[in-house]
Amino acid sequence: MQCEILLPVFTRNSADVIVVGAGVIGAACAYYAARSGLRVTVLDRGPVAGGTTGAGEGNLLVSDKEPGPELELALLSTGLWRQLAEELPPDIEYEPKGGLVVAAGEAGMTALRDFAAGQRTAGVTADEVPADRLHDLEPHLTAGLAGGFHYAQDAQVMPALAAAHLLRAGGDRVRLHLGEEVTGLLIQASGAIRGVRTTAGELHSPYVVNAAGTWGGDLARLAGVELPVRPRRGFVLVTEPLPRVVRRKVYAADYVADVASGSAALQSSAVVEGTAAGPVLIGASRERVGFDRTLSPEALRRLAAQATALFPVLAGVRAMRTYVGFRPYLPDHLPAIGPDPRLPGLLHACGHEGAGIGLAPATGLAVARSLTGGEPPLDITPFRPGRFSPAA
Repeated sequence: MQCEILLPVFTRNSADVIVVGAGVIGAACAYYAARSGLRVTVLDRGPVAGGTTGAGEGNLLVSDKEPGPELELALLSTGLWRQLAEELPPDIEYEPKGGLVVAAGEAGMTALRDFAAGQRTAGVTADEVPADRLHDLEPHLTAGLAGGFHYAQDAQVMPALAAAHLLRAGGDRVRLHLGEEVTGLLIQASGAIRGVRTTAGELHSPYVVNAAGTWGGDLARLAGVELPVRPRRGFVLVTEPLPRVVRRKVYAADYVADVASGSAALQSSAVVEGTAAGPVLIGASRERVGFDRTLSPEALRRLAAQATALFPVLAGVRAMRTYVGFRPYLPDHLPAIGPDPRLPGLLHACGHEGAGIGLAPATGLAVARSLTGGEPPLDITPFRPGRFSPAA
């Protein structure tokens, strides 16, 4: 799809592309579009990183993904995040610390070996760690585990700052309109996009990118198309600042199954990681309860119990706070990326569930290439937005 630069002047009401959503996905779309020479307006009804991004742990994972389209997207993003870490300010806290996935028994280790073998064929570095070497990597890990796998490519960023700096790095080609909610899409007589209507007025552009995260389905409906994005609630516990008692991102083998599950019921499996600032982050829970932000004592109890089972040293540590977020879930666990064939000028970049921070750079680059008619950085056919239509 060729991008026609129709407007010679960057005014408040016009741009080459409008990105709806100022989370890390929208920020990455804006960043790569601006680097391609486009003038970008980014809209959000709230602040930068006010949705899923601001409630995330900053995971940049390949370890939890089986061979296939999402892993390809993650591997591309892994390299792009390394480049961005050199270009953006250091306070995005990019840390290529690696991940450690552990198994309690031999059955779990067998499953991990099979999973890692498949990942290696796709380009993942996965090294088996026998039980007697686990404490070389994580001295405070509980005793009696059967072993694990070390994933050197796993990393972490501070997601809200990463989003903010991506937007800032777009320079004069990116304009932010915060506190403006999109209330409708403007359509030409030909049936193509000509902009959006917001609570502050109209904005004009031949292209609109839906990077609205958990609300991506609502924005799609404003455009008259179906995209079944649903919220999947999760909690994170944050401890008091500590010395570096957890060196990597450490999680139990059953976390992978929870990520792939489509169950609406509460699921939890320990994901424990230290941060450069000192607090330990403890996740991860998943449940589909709409946008209910009510604190779940059961979810928090499970997280605390599973974390202390992995790291007994945490048993006497205070949890300073907890926060809740909503992952944008699509039924097939793949995001929607690229042009929507049902409405010319509409593109999607949403539905990444809990992997959006890690997958943001590759998503943004793919969207920018779609806008400018460039070669896609990978095959985005599996992420086509129209795949949920009855005729797809």
